[in-house]
Amino acid sequence: MSLNRSEQRIFDYLQSQVDERHFWIGKVQKTLRGAGENPDEAVRSLEKALWDYHVERSAVARPLRDAVQAEGLQRTSMKNLAELLLRLWVEPKPQPKKASGGR
Repeated sequence: MSLNRSEQRIFDYLQSQVDERHFWIGKVQKTLRGAGENPDEAVRSLEKALWDYHVERSAVARPLRDAVQAEGLQRTSMKNLAELLLRLWVEPKPQPKKASGGR
C-alpha cells in the first residue's frame, strides 16, 4: 500500500507520538464498531477524521506545520491511511470453519 506525502507524515507523526497513537488506535476500533463492522463505512469516516486531524495538527505540530508552510495545505485523500490503520489496529474477524465432508 502506498501512502501520499500527507498520509505518510500523519502516519510517521502517530508512530512518534505515543499518546496520539493510543488515541487513534481507540478511535479506529471505535469507528469500526460504530460502522456496524462495515470496513467501507469505517474507512469513509476515518478518512474525514484523519483529514480534520491533519489540518488541526498542522497548525501546531512542528513536522506537520513545517511541511504545510513549505507545500501549502491542499485537501488530499486520507483513504489509504484509513485502510492501513484499520488493518494494523483492528483484530481480524476469525473466519468460520468450513464443514468437512465427513464419511
